[in-house]
Amino acid sequence: WETVHLGLLFDHSYKGPGLKVKKVLPGGPCHKSDSRIYEDEIILSVDGNLLNSPLARRQAFNRRMNQVVELEVKDPVDNVRVVSFEPIAFSKARELAKEAWISDNQGKVGELSGNKLGYLHVNRMNWDDLERFEAELFSIGYGKQGLVIDVRNNRGGFTADHMLKMLMRPVHAVTFPRSGKRSYPLGYLDHYFWDKPIVVLCNQNTASNGEIFCHAITASKRGKLVGVRTAGSVISIYTDEKFLDVGKMSVPFRGWFKARDGRDMERNGAVPDFEIWPKPGEVPAGKDRQLEKAVEVLLKECREFKDATLVELEPASARPDSVQKVEQKPSPPKQRQASEKKPKELTEEKETNP
Repeated sequence: WETVHLGLLFDHSYKGPGLKVKKVLPGGPCHKSDSRIYEDEIILSVDGNLLNSPLARRQAFNRRMNQVVELEVKDPVDNVRVVSFEPIAFSKARELAKEAWISDNQGKVGELSGNKLGYLHVNRMNWDDLERFEAELFSIGYGKQGLVIDVRNNRGGFTADHMLKMLMRPVHAVTFPRSGKRSYPLGYLDHYFWDKPIVVLCNQNTASNGEIFCHAITASKRGKLVGVRTAGSVISIYTDEKFLDVGKMSVPFRGWFKARDGRDMERNGAVPDFEIWPKPGEVPAGKDRQLEKAVEVLLKECREFKDATLVELEPASARPDSVQKVEQKPSPPKQRQASEKKPKELTEEKETNP
């Protein structure tokens, strides 16, 4: 037995009876056509049991997985119907809620910036999230002037340097292919890259390798940080020490220090350029002042940005010194043809000689 999830988020300000749907998680069971439930509808009962108390609500969702649940649902015009489906695990619901939150943030950034900026979130510093980061640099960044990179609640990993390679590529040349436009051949690189402006969002739950990424962005002056100071928990560990059959122990083995001033990153979180703490009630209400500030800062960065690839290109054929000047020399004396007559003086001289 375990506590199952319906793939629904409820309005906690609603006093009852039942539960009022605030959000339907995309990809969840209530988002499917044959078991569709909509926002602002009321869940009256579960398997015939009324949801008229906190205890009844908890008991209703304590069941076996893969067991069909029947909900009595009332719409805003008081029509009642029964919806049946298999609920999902809380772990799956957390994944769906996170993806819905990311999608909402992408919509907010697009709305606040007039679709000039893109948004992407990095959940962890691991291979799967790195591959997603690289893919979204292209898919979300395409046609955008700047990107908001969100590492809030990122607990770390090991891929910060791989991400930095995609954001800080040395710009040494621009190419112009036949019948194309100025660019750089991606086949020459081991990663896709983004060299336009960025702003990084961080918070008190950004930890370990996520913090290393934030420190690097600040040290390299690649972009601004917005949010609150990161956790200050930067140290490499391994978990090979076993306690017989009761678990494992993590052992610290590598410290991280900032290259410019030698300060230990442990207990020394990355400090944002713009500190924004959420006010009570803002997060449940869906208001994100950190995200709003990131958009404001990034729009200003984009206006001031000078793209090195937009310099005026000067083909070799257009340079004044590209055509070699040939020095004009006097022509050599014209050779006489064999059939030409010799001068009269020379002919007469030969005739008078003995």
